[in-house]
Amino acid sequence: MRAKILPLAAVLLAMSALSARAQNFSLASNLADWADCGTINIEASMGLARHWSLNAGAKYNPFVFGERGPQQKQDKQRLISFGARFWPWHLWSGWWFSAKCQYQEFNSGGFSSPLTKEGDRIGGGIGAGYSMMITKHLNLDLGLGAWLGYSSYVDYSCPRCGRIKGSGKEFFVLPNDILLSLSYIF
Repeated sequence: MRAKILPLAAVLLAMSALSARAQNFSLASNLADWADCGTINIEASMGLARHWSLNAGAKYNPFVFGERGPQQKQDKQRLISFGARFWPWHLWSGWWFSAKCQYQEFNSGGFSSPLTKEGDRIGGGIGAGYSMMITKHLNLDLGLGAWLGYSSYVDYSCPRCGRIKGSGKEFFVLPNDILLSLSYIF
């Protein structure tokens, strides 16, 4: 009898431990990224303490707009990021400050001119924002950030033609994390 109860007790104990820590996780999606040519995005966060959370995010945009060829427009990207947030008041509520590192593959062009830029970026970023509680499990996050790092790129004459106009490597400072995101807190 004891042999049957021990595994059941272990499973129940593990489930109760998971449910007790459930308020320490969140999933978020940035509506501003969705407005940027339909960039699919998600960020998962885990609370470490009353004032600290760790997060990991990903963005993906495979979309091409307009007629394929010299008139096409695209803001393709694959991005991953890892970072931390400091919450001065309380986890998932109020003001926050963040730092992260991220990597991005990008191919963007055709919007203001036919010139297209393709390459890789790696760097670190900082940001700040405010998280408003809408319900017990739903937050609205507003925030701004910047990232700096190193980029390796190739410029093309148009999005599809493949004629190389130039290439290079450079340090950059770019705006990042224009946040208007919805977060679900578990």
